[in-house]
Amino acid sequence: MKVSVSPGHNINGTLILPLFEGSEAVPESLEAGLHNSLKGQINRILDDGDFKAKLKSTMSIIGGEGGKAMLVGLGKEADCDIHAYRKAGAAVIANRKKAHGTELTARFSTASIEEMGAFAEGMLLRDYSYDHYKQQDKDDEEADIDVRINCNDEQEAGLSPLIKIHAGVASGVHLSRDLGNCPPNDMYPEAFADQAWEWAKQFDNVEVTIINYAQAVKAGMGGLVAVGMGSERKPCMVIFELNRDKKGRGPMLVGKGITFDTGGISLKPGANMDEMKYDMGGSATVFGTMQALASTGYSGKVSAITCMAENMPSSNAQRPGDVIKTLSGKTIEVLNTDAEGRLVLSDGLWKAGEFDPEYIIDFATLTGACVVALGHEATGLWSNDDDFRTRIHEAGNAVGELAWPMPLLPAFEKEMTDSKIADTRNLGAGRWGGANTAAAFLKQFVPNRNYEKDGEQIPWAHMDIAGTYWGAKTNSMVGHGATGIHVRTIYHLITQG
Repeated sequence: MKVSVSPGHNINGTLILPLFEGSEAVPESLEAGLHNSLKGQINRILDDGDFKAKLKSTMSIIGGEGGKAMLVGLGKEADCDIHAYRKAGAAVIANRKKAHGTELTARFSTASIEEMGAFAEGMLLRDYSYDHYKQQDKDDEEADIDVRINCNDEQEAGLSPLIKIHAGVASGVHLSRDLGNCPPNDMYPEAFADQAWEWAKQFDNVEVTIINYAQAVKAGMGGLVAVGMGSERKPCMVIFELNRDKKGRGPMLVGKGITFDTGGISLKPGANMDEMKYDMGGSATVFGTMQALASTGYSGKVSAITCMAENMPSSNAQRPGDVIKTLSGKTIEVLNTDAEGRLVLSDGLWKAGEFDPEYIIDFATLTGACVVALGHEATGLWSNDDDFRTRIHEAGNAVGELAWPMPLLPAFEKEMTDSKIADTRNLGAGRWGGANTAAAFLKQFVPNRNYEKDGEQIPWAHMDIAGTYWGAKTNSMVGHGATGIHVRTIYHLITQG
């Protein structure tokens, strides 16, 4: 999709007309350049109450000498905020038909630059499909959608760069979705690493380093190695660095990247196991965020680590009862091989300390317990720093991606460190509070500043995206599959939060 900004009253292709509830006619400010026949049709529809303009509702007018139009609801004007504009923009793309054509012109009556930008953002985010594996007839092929936003002369200078930023961030969201949606026979640890390596070549300020299986074994990355050693497709760690020569500390992002999760020896039930291709959603979020930052020209230092493995059962796979030694030197009693994401993250989190980051955020489709607790509506959010947790929560609220604060209680930490034969255990003592005990386990591998024994832990947050990275049917920014959740949250946190 291409979105451009233009002052003036020309209408190219289908007119997109956002309206508030209670609108009885085309606002006078939008009448210029509008064909009398089309204006009359719209006014009759509104006057008869055939279009209520409820939020995300649409009505198409196709046919007639006056041209084509799509009415889109913004809801009640008193309740309308930037999130409503974003949802309305997404509704346009969700309901666009071939008859509307690929040229669209949106015009607003009272919207601010930020609100028009959010409308364009919603269109950009929703303009996504994953059809790389489908054959298409030439008759079904369409040109890219070309959207023109009409605005006032004084708004053009502010709106144009804002939309370019939204487009860059949306490219990161779409990359995250592509990675998550890719079938596991084509998206495996080395394939992810190769894609990251090739991606970095387009940016002078991006470096990608790959730690392969042999190097991970030599370094003592016992968590990463144990999870991936049962697969012929061996694990690896991918390190991203943006503007690494900048002085000072920068954020560090860490992602769980299980490209397919059978559960290992603790085999999952067969039903819906195909969805386990999404178990690398944390790493997809990290990669997508780096794309968003790099493509929009962010000048600050940001580093990231993705922990890639395929969890398969085999004669060489880890077993329940094994004890593994991680990069930190701490040992883990493996009670269930399906609690594997936390094992790869144990090495990723410890490795993150080498970069002396400002803070660490990890992303993982970690627990079904988090889906039980929060459904598909919110990401679970834990942190060792209350102020930092609040910053992330507020960043999510700012972009319409809810991250819900969850408890990191001492009792959970005690539960995860009471193994009789190892420093930690990878499973709680019972089924209760499983998302909380998982977070408490991860906290054991967050390093102190400069790895000082008695120093303070680096500020850290854990985001469990198991319920929000896929299956989130109420997320109007995506039609199906991987959502690309929290690329926008973290972009906002890093650039504005």
